[in-house]
Amino acid sequence: MTAPIQVKTITVDNGVEVFYREAVPASTQDISTLPVVLLLHGFPSSSFQYRNLIPRLAEKYRVIAPDLPGYGFTIVPDARKYEYTFAALTNTTAAFLDALNIAKFAVYVFDYGAPTAFRLALQRPEAITAIISQNGNAYVEGLGASFWSPLQEVWANTTPEKVKSLEAFLAFEVTKSQYVNGSPDPSVIPPETYNLDYYLMTRPGNAQIQTSFFVDYNNNVKLYPEFQNYFRTYRPPTLAVWGKNDTIFVPAGAEAFKKDNPNAIVKFVDAGHFALETSLEEISQDILSFLARIGI
Repeated sequence: MTAPIQVKTITVDNGVEVFYREAVPASTQDISTLPVVLLLHGFPSSSFQYRNLIPRLAEKYRVIAPDLPGYGFTIVPDARKYEYTFAALTNTTAAFLDALNIAKFAVYVFDYGAPTAFRLALQRPEAITAIISQNGNAYVEGLGASFWSPLQEVWANTTPEKVKSLEAFLAFEVTKSQYVNGSPDPSVIPPETYNLDYYLMTRPGNAQIQTSFFVDYNNNVKLYPEFQNYFRTYRPPTLAVWGKNDTIFVPAGAEAFKKDNPNAIVKFVDAGHFALETSLEEISQDILSFLARIGI
Protein backbone atom coordinates (compact mmCIF):
# COMPACT_ATOMS: atom_id res chain seq x y z
CA MET A 1 0.00 0.00 0.00
CA THR A 2 1.22 3.47 -0.89
CA ALA A 3 0.93 6.62 1.15
CA PRO A 4 -0.71 9.57 -0.67
CA ILE A 5 1.47 11.54 -3.06
CA GLN A 6 2.75 14.62 -1.28
CA VAL A 7 3.56 17.88 -3.05
CA LYS A 8 6.48 19.75 -1.54
CA THR A 9 8.96 22.52 -2.21
CA ILE A 10 12.57 22.98 -1.23
CA THR A 11 14.85 25.91 -1.98
CA VAL A 12 18.23 25.00 -3.45
CA ASP A 13 20.88 26.30 -5.84
CA ASN A 14 20.92 29.90 -4.67
CA GLY A 15 17.21 30.52 -4.51
CA VAL A 16 15.50 28.04 -6.87
CA GLU A 17 12.29 26.85 -5.20
CA VAL A 18 11.95 23.31 -6.52
CA PHE A 19 8.44 21.86 -6.53
CA TYR A 20 8.35 18.07 -6.31
CA ARG A 21 6.06 15.12 -5.77
CA GLU A 22 6.99 12.34 -3.38
CA ALA A 23 5.47 9.08 -2.22
CA VAL A 24 6.62 6.13 -0.12
CA PRO A 25 5.12 2.83 1.07
CA ALA A 26 2.43 3.52 3.65
CA SER A 27 4.16 1.40 6.30
CA THR A 28 7.45 3.30 6.10
CA GLN A 29 8.91 4.38 9.43
CA ASP A 30 12.26 5.68 8.17
CA ILE A 31 12.45 6.90 4.57
CA SER A 32 16.24 6.92 4.68
CA THR A 33 16.17 3.11 4.49
CA LEU A 34 14.24 3.04 1.21
CA PRO A 35 15.83 2.78 -2.24
CA VAL A 36 15.10 5.94 -4.23
CA VAL A 37 13.63 6.18 -7.70
CA LEU A 38 14.04 9.62 -9.25
CA LEU A 39 11.67 10.54 -12.09
CA LEU A 40 12.87 13.28 -14.46
CA HIS A 41 10.28 14.70 -16.85
CA GLY A 42 10.67 16.11 -20.33
CA PHE A 43 9.51 18.93 -22.58
CA PRO A 44 6.95 20.41 -22.36
CA SER A 45 5.69 18.65 -19.24
CA SER A 46 6.42 18.49 -15.51
CA SER A 47 6.21 16.00 -12.67
CA PHE A 48 2.48 15.90 -13.43
CA GLN A 49 3.25 13.39 -16.17
CA TYR A 50 4.18 10.90 -13.41
CA ARG A 51 0.98 11.32 -11.38
CA ASN A 52 -0.12 7.75 -12.15
CA LEU A 53 3.29 6.05 -12.15
CA ILE A 54 4.34 7.37 -8.73
CA PRO A 55 1.84 5.37 -6.62
CA ARG A 56 2.66 2.16 -8.47
CA LEU A 57 6.38 2.45 -7.81
CA ALA A 58 5.91 3.81 -4.30
CA GLU A 59 4.52 0.51 -3.03
CA LYS A 60 8.19 -0.42 -2.59
CA TYR A 61 10.34 2.65 -3.23
CA ARG A 62 10.77 6.24 -2.22
CA VAL A 63 9.70 7.96 -5.43
CA ILE A 64 10.60 11.57 -6.09
CA ALA A 65 9.66 13.65 -9.13
CA PRO A 66 10.82 17.28 -9.30
CA ASP A 67 9.72 19.99 -11.72
CA LEU A 68 12.80 21.19 -13.58
CA PRO A 69 13.35 24.97 -13.75
CA GLY A 70 11.25 26.44 -16.53
CA TYR A 71 8.52 23.82 -16.07
CA GLY A 72 5.63 23.02 -13.78
CA PHE A 73 5.54 24.84 -10.45
CA THR A 74 9.23 25.30 -9.71
CA ILE A 75 9.94 28.99 -9.12
CA VAL A 76 13.12 30.70 -10.25
CA PRO A 77 13.35 34.30 -8.97
CA ASP A 78 14.21 36.85 -11.63
CA ALA A 79 17.00 38.11 -9.38
CA ARG A 80 18.63 34.67 -9.68
CA LYS A 81 19.41 35.42 -13.36
CA TYR A 82 19.17 31.73 -14.07
CA GLU A 83 20.71 30.46 -17.31
CA TYR A 84 18.26 28.06 -18.92
CA THR A 85 20.71 25.44 -20.12
CA PHE A 86 20.99 21.73 -19.53
CA ALA A 87 24.15 22.32 -17.52
CA ALA A 88 22.11 24.51 -15.19
CA LEU A 89 19.30 21.92 -14.97
CA THR A 90 21.91 19.35 -13.97
CA ASN A 91 23.39 21.59 -11.30
CA THR A 92 19.96 22.34 -9.85
CA THR A 93 19.07 18.64 -9.84
CA ALA A 94 22.34 17.83 -8.07
CA ALA A 95 21.65 20.50 -5.48
CA PHE A 96 18.11 19.16 -5.04
CA LEU A 97 19.41 15.64 -4.38
CA ASP A 98 22.02 16.95 -1.96
CA ALA A 99 19.39 18.91 -0.04
CA LEU A 100 17.36 15.71 0.35
CA ASN A 101 20.51 13.74 1.34
CA ILE A 102 20.08 11.34 -1.57
CA ALA A 103 23.42 9.82 -2.54
CA LYS A 104 22.22 6.85 -4.61
CA PHE A 105 19.17 6.43 -6.79
CA ALA A 106 17.66 4.68 -9.76
CA VAL A 107 16.54 7.17 -12.38
CA TYR A 108 13.66 7.12 -14.84
CA VAL A 109 14.47 9.43 -17.75
CA PHE A 110 12.22 10.80 -20.45
CA ASP A 111 12.95 13.38 -23.13
CA TYR A 112 14.80 16.34 -21.49
CA GLY A 113 15.18 14.29 -18.33
CA ALA A 114 17.64 12.03 -20.15
CA PRO A 115 20.46 14.51 -20.84
CA THR A 116 19.92 16.00 -17.40
CA ALA A 117 20.42 12.60 -15.75
CA PHE A 118 23.27 11.56 -18.05
CA ARG A 119 25.13 14.81 -17.36
CA LEU A 120 24.64 14.07 -13.68
CA ALA A 121 26.03 10.58 -14.27
CA LEU A 122 29.21 12.11 -15.67
CA GLN A 123 29.59 14.04 -12.42
CA ARG A 124 28.49 11.24 -10.08
CA PRO A 125 28.84 7.93 -11.93
CA GLU A 126 28.58 5.86 -8.76
CA ALA A 127 25.34 7.52 -7.66
CA ILE A 128 23.07 5.92 -10.25
CA THR A 129 21.99 2.39 -9.35
CA ALA A 130 19.89 1.82 -12.49
CA ILE A 131 18.53 3.62 -15.54
CA ILE A 132 15.02 3.30 -16.91
CA SER A 133 14.84 5.18 -20.19
CA GLN A 134 11.38 5.79 -21.59
CA ASN A 135 12.08 7.58 -24.85
CA GLY A 136 15.07 9.22 -23.20
CA ASN A 137 17.72 9.51 -25.88
CA ALA A 138 21.54 9.43 -25.94
CA TYR A 139 22.27 8.56 -29.58
CA VAL A 140 22.08 10.54 -32.82
CA GLU A 141 20.21 7.67 -34.46
CA GLY A 142 17.41 8.27 -31.97
CA LEU A 143 16.70 11.80 -33.22
CA GLY A 144 13.56 11.70 -35.36
CA ALA A 145 14.16 13.79 -38.48
CA SER A 146 10.66 15.28 -38.65
CA PHE A 147 11.08 16.95 -35.25
CA TRP A 148 14.82 17.62 -35.11
CA SER A 149 15.63 18.84 -38.63
CA PRO A 150 14.32 22.38 -38.02
CA LEU A 151 16.30 22.53 -34.78
CA GLN A 152 19.45 21.27 -36.47
CA GLU A 153 19.12 24.06 -39.04
CA VAL A 154 19.05 26.59 -36.22
CA TRP A 155 22.05 24.96 -34.54
CA ALA A 156 24.00 25.24 -37.78
CA ASN A 157 23.27 28.96 -38.15
CA THR A 158 21.86 30.51 -35.00
CA THR A 159 20.32 33.93 -35.57
CA PRO A 160 17.74 35.82 -33.46
CA GLU A 161 15.19 35.37 -36.25
CA LYS A 162 15.70 31.63 -36.41
CA VAL A 163 15.55 31.27 -32.65
CA LYS A 164 12.30 33.23 -32.64
CA SER A 165 10.89 30.87 -35.27
CA LEU A 166 11.26 27.98 -32.80
CA GLU A 167 8.34 29.39 -30.83
CA ALA A 168 6.19 27.53 -33.38
CA PHE A 169 7.00 24.39 -31.36
CA LEU A 170 5.12 25.93 -28.42
CA ALA A 171 1.75 26.14 -30.19
CA PHE A 172 -1.18 24.34 -28.62
CA GLU A 173 -1.62 21.90 -31.50
CA VAL A 174 2.05 20.96 -31.41
CA THR A 175 1.85 20.38 -27.66
CA LYS A 176 -1.26 18.23 -28.07
CA SER A 177 0.34 16.29 -30.92
CA GLN A 178 3.18 15.15 -28.67
CA TYR A 179 0.60 13.32 -26.58
CA VAL A 180 -1.76 11.96 -29.21
CA ASN A 181 0.47 11.21 -32.20
CA GLY A 182 1.37 7.54 -32.26
CA SER A 183 -1.11 6.69 -29.55
CA PRO A 184 -3.15 3.55 -30.20
CA ASP A 185 -6.16 5.27 -28.62
CA PRO A 186 -5.94 9.07 -28.25
CA SER A 187 -9.37 9.11 -26.60
CA VAL A 188 -7.89 7.79 -23.33
CA ILE A 189 -5.42 10.70 -22.99
CA PRO A 190 -6.83 13.28 -20.56
CA PRO A 191 -6.92 16.78 -22.10
CA GLU A 192 -5.62 18.30 -18.87
CA THR A 193 -2.18 16.89 -19.75
CA TYR A 194 -1.46 18.96 -22.84
CA ASN A 195 -3.65 21.85 -21.70
CA LEU A 196 -1.62 22.23 -18.50
CA ASP A 197 1.65 22.06 -20.42
CA TYR A 198 0.45 24.67 -22.91
CA TYR A 199 -0.92 26.99 -20.22
CA LEU A 200 2.34 26.95 -18.28
CA MET A 201 4.32 27.77 -21.42
CA THR A 202 2.16 30.88 -21.96
CA ARG A 203 3.45 32.46 -18.76
CA PRO A 204 5.38 35.71 -19.35
CA GLY A 205 8.94 34.97 -20.42
CA ASN A 206 8.47 31.22 -20.71
CA ALA A 207 8.66 31.15 -24.51
CA GLN A 208 12.20 32.54 -24.29
CA ILE A 209 13.07 29.86 -21.72
CA GLN A 210 11.87 27.14 -24.07
CA THR A 211 13.75 28.45 -27.09
CA SER A 212 16.89 28.69 -24.94
CA PHE A 213 16.57 24.98 -24.21
CA PHE A 214 15.96 24.21 -27.90
CA VAL A 215 19.18 25.96 -28.86
CA ASP A 216 21.16 24.45 -26.00
CA TYR A 217 20.02 20.90 -26.78
CA ASN A 218 22.81 20.83 -29.37
CA ASN A 219 25.25 20.73 -26.46
CA ASN A 220 23.61 17.50 -25.32
CA VAL A 221 24.17 15.98 -28.74
CA LYS A 222 27.83 16.98 -28.50
CA LEU A 223 27.98 15.12 -25.18
CA TYR A 224 26.44 11.93 -26.56
CA PRO A 225 29.90 10.30 -26.94
CA GLU A 226 30.63 11.02 -23.28
CA PHE A 227 27.27 9.61 -22.22
CA GLN A 228 28.01 6.50 -24.27
CA ASN A 229 31.43 6.16 -22.68
CA TYR A 230 29.74 6.25 -19.28
CA PHE A 231 27.43 3.41 -20.37
CA ARG A 232 30.43 1.37 -21.57
CA THR A 233 32.58 2.05 -18.54
CA TYR A 234 30.08 1.67 -15.72
CA ARG A 235 27.48 -0.60 -17.32
CA PRO A 236 24.59 0.68 -15.18
CA PRO A 237 21.65 -1.75 -15.24
CA THR A 238 19.47 -0.32 -17.99
CA LEU A 239 15.90 -0.82 -19.14
CA ALA A 240 14.95 1.07 -22.31
CA VAL A 241 11.18 0.84 -22.57
CA TRP A 242 10.12 2.85 -25.59
CA GLY A 243 6.97 4.06 -27.23
CA LYS A 244 7.59 2.51 -30.64
CA ASN A 245 5.46 5.08 -32.48
CA ASP A 246 7.36 8.11 -31.18
CA THR A 247 8.58 10.37 -34.00
CA ILE A 248 10.63 12.63 -31.70
CA PHE A 249 12.92 9.97 -30.24
CA VAL A 250 12.60 7.03 -32.58
CA PRO A 251 13.10 3.31 -31.81
CA ALA A 252 16.69 3.26 -33.08
CA GLY A 253 17.58 5.31 -30.01
CA ALA A 254 16.42 2.50 -27.76
CA GLU A 255 18.27 -0.22 -29.66
CA ALA A 256 21.45 1.85 -29.55
CA PHE A 257 21.82 1.39 -25.79
CA LYS A 258 22.90 -2.19 -26.51
CA LYS A 259 25.94 -0.98 -28.45
CA ASP A 260 27.58 0.37 -25.30
CA ASN A 261 25.88 -1.76 -22.69
CA PRO A 262 25.19 -5.24 -24.09
CA ASN A 263 23.22 -6.10 -20.95
CA ALA A 264 20.69 -3.33 -21.57
CA ILE A 265 17.12 -4.56 -21.85
CA VAL A 266 15.16 -3.01 -24.72
CA LYS A 267 11.40 -3.29 -24.98
CA PHE A 268 8.89 -1.52 -27.19
CA VAL A 269 5.30 -0.69 -26.32
CA ASP A 270 2.52 0.33 -28.66
CA ALA A 271 2.55 4.00 -27.75
CA GLY A 272 3.79 7.41 -28.80
CA HIS A 273 6.05 9.92 -27.06
CA PHE A 274 4.17 10.16 -23.75
CA ALA A 275 3.89 6.40 -23.47
CA LEU A 276 2.72 6.39 -19.85
CA GLU A 277 -0.59 7.91 -20.89
CA THR A 278 -1.60 4.72 -22.70
CA SER A 279 0.82 2.01 -21.48
CA LEU A 280 1.00 2.74 -17.77
CA GLU A 281 0.30 -0.77 -16.50
CA GLU A 282 2.71 -2.45 -18.88
CA ILE A 283 5.54 0.01 -18.24
CA SER A 284 5.10 0.09 -14.47
CA GLN A 285 5.18 -3.70 -14.29
CA ASP A 286 8.28 -3.77 -16.48
CA ILE A 287 9.99 -1.31 -14.14
CA LEU A 288 9.07 -3.18 -10.99
CA SER A 289 10.22 -6.49 -12.46
CA PHE A 290 13.46 -4.95 -13.71
CA LEU A 291 14.32 -3.34 -10.36
CA ALA A 292 13.50 -6.53 -8.47
CA ARG A 293 15.63 -8.60 -10.82
CA ILE A 294 18.70 -6.43 -10.21
CA GLY A 295 18.16 -6.44 -6.46
CA ILE A 296 16.83 -2.94 -5.89
